[in-house]
Amino acid sequence: MDRTTCCVVGGGPAGMMLGLLLARAGIEVTVLEKHGDFLRDFRGDTVHPSTLNLLDDLGLGARFAELPFPKLQEMRAQIGDTTVVMADMRRIPGRHKYFAMVPQWDFLNLIADAAAAEPSFTLRMRTRATGLRTEGGRVTGVRYVDEHGAPGELAADLTFACDGRDSPVREAAGMRQRYFDVPMDVWQVRVDAPPSSQLRSSRGDPHADAVKEGRVFARFGGGQAAVTMDRGSYFQTSYLIGKGQDAALRRHDVQWLRDRLGALFDWDAAVTDTIGSWDEVKLLEVTFGRLRRWHRPGLLCLGDAAHTMSPVGGVGVNLALQDAVAAARLLAGPLRRGTVSSDDLARVQRRREWPMAVVQKSQQSEHAMIRSALAGTLYGDRLPVPMKLLRRIPALRTVTGYLGGIGIRPEPTPDFARVSPGAPRR
Repeated sequence: MDRTTCCVVGGGPAGMMLGLLLARAGIEVTVLEKHGDFLRDFRGDTVHPSTLNLLDDLGLGARFAELPFPKLQEMRAQIGDTTVVMADMRRIPGRHKYFAMVPQWDFLNLIADAAAAEPSFTLRMRTRATGLRTEGGRVTGVRYVDEHGAPGELAADLTFACDGRDSPVREAAGMRQRYFDVPMDVWQVRVDAPPSSQLRSSRGDPHADAVKEGRVFARFGGGQAAVTMDRGSYFQTSYLIGKGQDAALRRHDVQWLRDRLGALFDWDAAVTDTIGSWDEVKLLEVTFGRLRRWHRPGLLCLGDAAHTMSPVGGVGVNLALQDAVAAARLLAGPLRRGTVSSDDLARVQRRREWPMAVVQKSQQSEHAMIRSALAGTLYGDRLPVPMKLLRRIPALRTVTGYLGGIGIRPEPTPDFARVSPGAPRR
């Protein structure tokens, strides 16, 4: 049986960042990732200003900047013929006044490469956690199946569940989230794009330039709601449907979806016909909830495993990363001393629970708008009060930009993980 100080289950943003930070604290850490690589579509692809600041502190900012990516400085939504700037990052404090639109696999590869340089870090790909080791009611590690299909056990002083919204580790621990109602599920589809010069805009669309710049834009109208991101050669598109309506709507011919997307985004057949069949349309069953208690002896849940976020606003990844930073900073000392207690784990939850709850409350308000949009009762000339205020008071857009990009409680980078700009890491 193998042994490590910390076992992190899940090689997503929270798990990989936590592994890097703990390794830089000199703590032995093993990350288990069930896939063979990080190449998965339809993941959170926005790297927030708070994360960009963190990368600078970790000495990774220059390497990240070498990646090709567009910068999102504004978040806009179009309701009917009315455009609303939902958030403006151009005046928030700090060096980075934008969201970096980077495929998640590029971000994770960057973190994995940095972590691999740390002697106390181990990443096991194609290794799936299948259960928990316990002793006297305390979690003492995990059981797993490795890349060859062979079972094994990994003993650990502390196990972290960073394995997402459907967390098998959370399930194995008997921990149950409280779930909230949501009005929608999401279809995710890649739509091939012609050169931007060929894109048409029959309504004089103010987002035509935004498409060319690779921005994210949302559309609401006619009982429809969708968000798309221009990836250059394709549009990464999320189309919202009523909760539980997937099977019924798929009874239509796929041309039904092509026509609706074409009408919503002013895409002609050259764009929409690249959706070949329903097989290319992936379903995200939206869940939204949180644990009352994120921990039990020997185990701590972080990110979506602790608080499953709605996809609206694209804030889930940022919150998960902030969870990881807080956990590393608060637990590194007790881990070094071998004295991690339930009180230490509770400190992490207390630190992160309040900002999570505020964001979820905000998402519930956004769900109300989505519910109206899908019901066909959201109109550009009768906007909800918050949208009216954003149109009338430009300063509020900076506030929403700060809350979305930096967060309510940004986590300071642990001193033990910092690297001076240009200095090599030993």
